[in-house]
Amino acid sequence: MDAVNQALGLLEAFASVGVEAFDVTKTDVDGNKRGFLPARGLGELRRRMAEELADTTRHQVNFIVRPRPGPRAEMIQLDDLAADQVVPIERQAFMVLETSPGNFQAWVAVKDAPADFGRRLRKGTGADPSASGATRIAGSRNFKAKYAPAFPLVTLTHTAPGRITTPAELETAGLVAPIEAPKQPPPRVSRPSAERRRWPSYARCIQNAPPVHQGDRPDVSRADFVWCMTAIDWGWSIEATAARLLEESPKAGENGPNYARITAENAAAAVTRRNQPAGPEPRP
Repeated sequence: MDAVNQALGLLEAFASVGVEAFDVTKTDVDGNKRGFLPARGLGELRRRMAEELADTTRHQVNFIVRPRPGPRAEMIQLDDLAADQVVPIERQAFMVLETSPGNFQAWVAVKDAPADFGRRLRKGTGADPSASGATRIAGSRNFKAKYAPAFPLVTLTHTAPGRITTPAELETAGLVAPIEAPKQPPPRVSRPSAERRRWPSYARCIQNAPPVHQGDRPDVSRADFVWCMTAIDWGWSIEATAARLLEESPKAGENGPNYARITAENAAAAVTRRNQPAGPEPRP
């Protein structure tokens, strides 16, 4: 029952900031997808939680939920935080999880967040810049091959139901990276307008993607990122690229618009960094 209460506590924390439904994904220890259920309501998940936890534990399957954002606030996931990194954000977060020993994940609900605010908050807190917006549910086991046979339990370490913060509060707390001044890229040879209207080949990006860690499958996340970089380099906007990624990538289709938007934003930032002029040559 402790595991079930942990899972229900996670659902209630999300519900307290306006979440009403979740996409559910199940994966095995190697990261292979074993099931996907879109738009599961809170009531259904509450009723089935004990059964689902028992089933996923018995079959060593990860129980992953992706909250569908509600109208009250934007939810920002801060993943892969060490213990010292999570302390400053805890006061602003509505929930903190320990997903493996010493590895934490915080969730922050932000009202009226401006464009690019999530990226700046992730950068300012030292969180994973490519967090997908999905989490293993509290009370479940983290089934990854590297943890076998002692798979760690995902646990809630902090909840503040209904905690919705603002960009100003987070800025005042020193948790947000500053806005980066746009830099003029070096002159580039213009491509024909017809090329700018083309999209990159997603199949080629999958074909050229490196394999996932400890596996022989292509790293789809990396393929998505490279595809977005190419699209943005060809002149497509972040918004158009994210929308198209939802059509091209099965992972984006399953993970939803938030994953697509974050991937496109990170790709755009990478293109900008790559195109920045190099500094002056050092004097002999």
